[in-house]
Amino acid sequence: MVATHTTPATPPPAAAGPRAGHPGRRGLTPQAKGMLALLVTVSIWAAFALSARALSASSLLPADAALLRFGVPLVVLLPALWRRRRALAAVRPGPAVKIVCGAGVPFFLAAMHGGSLTSAAFVGSIVPGMVPLFVSLIMARRGHGLPRGTQAAGLALIAAGVIALVWRYVVPVDTDVLAGSGTLLVASGLWALYTVGLREVALDPVGSIGLLCLPSFAVIGLLVLTGILPTGIAHASGGDILLFLVVQGLGVGLCAGLLYAFAIRTLGAERSSVVGSLSPVAVVLLAVPLLGEAPTAAVLAGVPLITAGVVLANRRPRPRPEVPAHA
Repeated sequence: MVATHTTPATPPPAAAGPRAGHPGRRGLTPQAKGMLALLVTVSIWAAFALSARALSASSLLPADAALLRFGVPLVVLLPALWRRRRALAAVRPGPAVKIVCGAGVPFFLAAMHGGSLTSAAFVGSIVPGMVPLFVSLIMARRGHGLPRGTQAAGLALIAAGVIALVWRYVVPVDTDVLAGSGTLLVASGLWALYTVGLREVALDPVGSIGLLCLPSFAVIGLLVLTGILPTGIAHASGGDILLFLVVQGLGVGLCAGLLYAFAIRTLGAERSSVVGSLSPVAVVLLAVPLLGEAPTAAVLAGVPLITAGVVLANRRPRPRPEVPAHA
């Protein structure tokens, strides 16, 4: 039976909008939410870079910082992770390995060791700054093709900006700096694997954190209990523990983990990695008031290059208007 009644003569109350004196409410688009999540993540990553350098001067050892990094999110999210246990168990081994290795113990130890040999500027520049190039290479190997046009130009500018930031520390040659830079490049490649892996799992951000932190905390705990990695947390100062608990556990482990996973699902791996390369800019800006570092010529050259590269690499061609088909 086909209904033949006409529309009501009076509109329903919900139709009242701006003309009736009520301002229209328009929330952020998913793209805008993803971009906002990434910008907050960049700020947290900058704090991670500063803390990686500060670890060498603190009473904590790398294993202690890792225990806080992976343990705090588990404690906070334990009830939610228990409800997602079946979804976690159903994750395929390939993406799981990318996530656990890409942002777990191998990445953490590489970033901390590289930071101890170099500086906060190196950690903040090399690790997130080079991720877009590694992600592009991974995607190209999977048949997505190499970046072209403005995206390729943007990636080139990002690489040039990172090189400009760290060049003054490499010339004259310093073996420790070179070894640290190589270790940080390994960490950046691992993070690119994590970025791609997040896109391949059907987990929400909370589940993604659980997939990363559960095995990572177990591995670190095993390495500490067997004496392979030394620990000094029992004799560490309360201030150092609190600092790394907030920055590594709550900041990087919980907040940045949730936000980055959300951004990956919203914007995609390639675009998220490009925006994430703004972290060197945040590190440089934070180092001025926090570490008393004055902007150098390298900073004044590198930061604009990275910023321009991010803008170019994020440009997307406008879709061509569809021509209506005529019968």
